[in-house]
Amino acid sequence: MRIAYLTGEYPRATDTFIQREVAALRERGIEVFTFSIRRTGDEHIVGPEQRAERDRTFYVLPVNPVSLLIAHWSLLVSSPKRYWQAIKLAWATHQPGTRGTLYQAFYFIEAGIVAAQIRKQQIQHLHNHFPDSSGTVAMLAAELGGFSFSFTMHGPYIFFEPMRWRLDEKLKRALFVCCISYFCRSQGMIFAPTEKWSRMHIVHCGVDPALFVPVSHQQTGKRLLYTGRLAAVKGLPILLESLVNIKATHPDVLLTVVGDGADRAQLEQTTAQLGLTENVNFVGYQSQAKVREYMQETDVFVLPSFAEGVPVSLMEAMAAGVPVVTTQIAGVSELVENGVSGYLVPPGNAALLAERITQLLDNSQLRTDFGTAGRQKIAQEFDINQEAAWLCQIMTAALEGRVEAIRLDNQPKLEQSQPKQPETLSRA
Repeated sequence: MRIAYLTGEYPRATDTFIQREVAALRERGIEVFTFSIRRTGDEHIVGPEQRAERDRTFYVLPVNPVSLLIAHWSLLVSSPKRYWQAIKLAWATHQPGTRGTLYQAFYFIEAGIVAAQIRKQQIQHLHNHFPDSSGTVAMLAAELGGFSFSFTMHGPYIFFEPMRWRLDEKLKRALFVCCISYFCRSQGMIFAPTEKWSRMHIVHCGVDPALFVPVSHQQTGKRLLYTGRLAAVKGLPILLESLVNIKATHPDVLLTVVGDGADRAQLEQTTAQLGLTENVNFVGYQSQAKVREYMQETDVFVLPSFAEGVPVSLMEAMAAGVPVVTTQIAGVSELVENGVSGYLVPPGNAALLAERITQLLDNSQLRTDFGTAGRQKIAQEFDINQEAAWLCQIMTAALEGRVEAIRLDNQPKLEQSQPKQPETLSRA
């Protein structure tokens, strides 16, 4: 099987779950060619995994005018009818206004480059992560090139402007759709024809539990960890506010913030204004190996986000046996069971966030119990090797025209010793 993976920017330090998925599919014998609209900046190349992926990825931009003309000319000459159908699709799905029309023209140009490259490489199928702008390119490329496409739907941002990105048309045209949670799938079902629901499957993002050594929790804790983008939507101002309360009873509490983003300077300023300079350490983007090291040195992982899909950072913490405190939003409760593997709090509630963190810092046995339950949850439902095996089955069945063989009911977790291409599929 020869497939292409497309995203707007690959590989990024914040999208390690895509890199893991690609690697796991390759380990199962699938040839995966990675495509990206834009070249990743050096700030995202934080480890050997990113460096290797950037070196082997095909980048659409910047556009070479000669290559652009050759790509579109070859597509037009090979099938004028299909080329005209792609133009009509681009027009029918463009965003309103002059700006929207102009951007759609750019997406169409990029789609031609992608389609020509996929045909040149004799690739069977195109899979896209994030069905916004790169999803539009994938849909148009499939129409231009006459091959199938699919995509992974994460949320929540695509659900904020579903009609701007014509999610309905993409759901209708995709060979299949991967949804990272049942919540995500339910939101997509709102815009998909009912006859397409059977092609929307739960495929979790995942981690490799074998890479994480369970943390041993002893005595009173003081070390907190956050990993992710530094953006207001992640709720970091709420975490800093809660830290003021925690510091009153735990003056030596230390929060390590792994990640970077546009709001870093503002967050550092807020930290100073709240008198937390000695309690918060901003360390920027780190390699996957370094993140695992930080996990080994923490007592509680905190993610106070306002908008998420199913955060991979929570999976990493749980795989390391670290209890988590996070917000009860979107599909998070499908990963974290409140009072079992962590605490779920209402988003924006700094007082309750502080209270739950303090409870865990004060009780090493509770941290151990939550950590054990969390690691078990990851091993059972969010192991990247099992998820890649399931995705491989979906792709195989879909490309063989057996899409309807994938039934919408619950399936026990796949064993790694199971054949790669079983005859029947039965997981939602």
